[in-house]
Amino acid sequence: MSDKPEPKKSPSIIEVALSVLSAAFGVQSSKNSERDFTTGNPFIFIAAGLIFTVLFVLTVIGVVSMVLPA
Repeated sequence: MSDKPEPKKSPSIIEVALSVLSAAFGVQSSKNSERDFTTGNPFIFIAAGLIFTVLFVLTVIGVVSMVLPA
């Protein structure tokens, strides 16, 4: 048995997506937040955040355009 800590693996795509969604709604747990900041690549989270933001805005525009008469 060695006392070496396990190498930290970077979060999976699903973990990144869940982190971005929970952070967007303000319910990110401190454990997941710490994991993201210590093992995650910041560019992956920035890209995922931008993609989420664009999809969210397009969804809102789509819903509003369906509700309001042309």
